[in-house]
Amino acid sequence: MTSRETPLLARYAEGLFWMARYLERVENLARLVDVTQGFETPGREAESWFSLVRINADEEGFARRGLAPGADEVKHFYLLDQGNPTSIPANLEAARTNARTLRPLISTEMWMQLNVFHRDMTAISPEALQGDRLSRLCVRVKEGVQAHTGITEGTFFRDEGWCFYQLGRLIERADQTTRLLDIRYHLLVPQAGEERRVAELTQWFSVLRAAAGYHAFRRVAQPGFTPTDVVAFLLTDMAFPRSVALCVEQMEWLLGQLRGRYKLRGTVPALERVEELRAGLTGRPVESLVSDGLHHFLDGVQRDLIMLAAEIGTAFFRDWRPLADTAAGGQGQSQTQG
Repeated sequence: MTSRETPLLARYAEGLFWMARYLERVENLARLVDVTQGFETPGREAESWFSLVRINADEEGFARRGLAPGADEVKHFYLLDQGNPTSIPANLEAARTNARTLRPLISTEMWMQLNVFHRDMTAISPEALQGDRLSRLCVRVKEGVQAHTGITEGTFFRDEGWCFYQLGRLIERADQTTRLLDIRYHLLVPQAGEERRVAELTQWFSVLRAAAGYHAFRRVAQPGFTPTDVVAFLLTDMAFPRSVALCVEQMEWLLGQLRGRYKLRGTVPALERVEELRAGLTGRPVESLVSDGLHHFLDGVQRDLIMLAAEIGTAFFRDWRPLADTAAGGQGQSQTQG
């Protein structure tokens, strides 16, 4: 019996989708932490760090844990607090839990690397969150996820399971690119003065580095580029792996594979949602999106991505009950073990 004739169990499809999402979330949270530290304003550190909580829609969870909006509290909340479901330790534990149920499908190399990475991250000390050590820690986190991605690329069998794994990763990646942009959207308000312009461009270079897009952007950017050009690159460039538009195009291809190659029914609502996402990204010039309010637009993209995940989950998984309200657009959307 060939792999195409062997049906993929719904619980395996769900586990692969969420394992990929959790790992992508770990890497992107490290990127958000790193860029937040780079934008830390002297004398306003608490405000700078609490913006990360707002971007991730974690205000309620943060307050529920009795935390004050300070730099140390936010760092602990995301990097050490295993009881916070949106933290790096919690997401990594969730990825490992899914991987354990997927042992019949994933490669031994994937499983072993994830265990080593998990052990490394659970040994993080509070001292690692201070000063330059925090940037080095973020690099370790990113490299750990990237190692897993590379091992997966080289060892994971290309069947329906691969499609669900990639769909989870791409949905999470597109969502996190919008959140990275959202941190600095207010800098797009025109300001006078060359010194101010240089400072803003420096900060946007930091955004590009956080998205691993600095060198790619410099290859295509025109002299005298503006922050709007950076936004256009991260939202619509079809050659940059973390752009929202490229992620959407790849999602469409994967859903087409599930429908055409593997004959899975139920893809039409998800494909329609993908088309709506594409129309929103390409229907207007980026300059118009910025002038009309980039923050509002990014919120809309995040809600559409949540609804896309809901369409996939409703069609193919056992019991789609994400913890966050899908209409709220929050970061806290998580897997519910059925």
